Amino acid sequence: MLVKTAILLIALAINLASAVFIKPDFIENVNKKSDDSRIVSGWEARPGQHPHHASLRMVFRLGIVNACGASIVHRNWLITAAHCTAGAVTLVVRAGVTNLTRPEYISETTEWYNHPSYNDLLPTQVQPNDISIARLPNPVTYSANLKAIRIQPAADAYRNYEGEVLYASGHGRTWTEGTSPEVLNWVYLRGVSNPSCASTFGAIITSTTICARFFNVTSQSICQGDSGGPLVHRGSDDVPTLIGVSSFVAQVPWGCHSGLPGGFARPGPFHSWFTEVTQIDFDNLIEEDPPTTTTTTTTTTTTTQAPTITTTTAAPTTTTSAPTTTNTTIAPTTTSLPPNTTTTTAPTVTTPSPPSNTTTSAPTTTPSTTEEPEEEDSDSESEEDPELAELAKKLEVKVKVKVKLQKNQKKHKHQHEHEHKIRF
Repeated sequence: MLVKTAILLIALAINLASAVFIKPDFIENVNKKSDDSRIVSGWEARPGQHPHHASLRMVFRLGIVNACGASIVHRNWLITAAHCTAGAVTLVVRAGVTNLTRPEYISETTEWYNHPSYNDLLPTQVQPNDISIARLPNPVTYSANLKAIRIQPAADAYRNYEGEVLYASGHGRTWTEGTSPEVLNWVYLRGVSNPSCASTFGAIITSTTICARFFNVTSQSICQGDSGGPLVHRGSDDVPTLIGVSSFVAQVPWGCHSGLPGGFARPGPFHSWFTEVTQIDFDNLIEEDPPTTTTTTTTTTTTTQAPTITTTTAAPTTTTSAPTTTNTTIAPTTTSLPPNTTTTTAPTVTTPSPPSNTTTSAPTTTPSTTEEPEEEDSDSESEEDPELAELAKKLEVKVKVKVKLQKNQKKHKHQHEHEHKIRF
């Protein structure tokens, strides 16, 4: 009887002991208090190995700057932990980063949304639903080192990942404590069931929580990452899926490397809220990947430039310039000088063929040059015989022809002055 009583007392003591839950704490707080907060049992990330990972710097009113991780889930949106953004004034986002000093993307935002059930007035207290979504004012440009990660589908929102291989990434430590590794680190973890995790942390574990612990070495934990950083699972389709947002670990003196699990907020249960905030259905998201390439093709295919190069308007200008080069109307102005001297020249060169041209143009040009000879001829007609008058008429015609020829010759720079004398 005494033996049975002793056994019952021992069992009761064990139950009472197991009912004492370990208090959770944020990774940054544990790192501050622990001398064993350096990154161990992890690996440095290669460029493009975790293209969804982003680094946050939160600036607070008193000038305090803290660090958190985040996950790019869309060109304009990222997901992090609510306790990272609670009370912050602004967030500086670095993405496409393996080394903090060389990010592919850097921007600043003041727009984020903590889950309505999270109390922003108690940012130092570990709470359920520790999740936040922030808008990026400048859309990210995807590359080999910068891509969005798929959010846990609603169908898998409450899936049990016990024993499955997961991984987390981050830079660890807080910015204010310094010595934050510049190079991104990552570590393998293993999923823990919610009942098992609740036996360690108690009521803080809810249906929207997921837990993970070391993979094969007790020093492996999410202290290798950051609060707000990603917990990732690759399923049968080998597509990285965000299944957790780093929230808390065991409080000191247990700390990061005690082998106890860490807690994450599941994003899957919050799809309706994400859609309400962003107007994006992440559960059926098909990112418009081509926009960056299509916009470049529209600018490079200079279809509007081709019409301007084909100088269809230039051709008419060349046709109008041709008439201006045939400035034959300018030549008559230069022929106003010679008429006085041409009246005395002999018109013996009367054989050239342009008489047809001279007879039509003569009426316009000869009146001034032939007026005076007509008066002389009229006087001679009165004094001399009819034969002389007939000869005078012939002479008058010859003079007119000679004048016209001289004009034509002057236009072509072949003027012959005073070659023959008039013979009667």
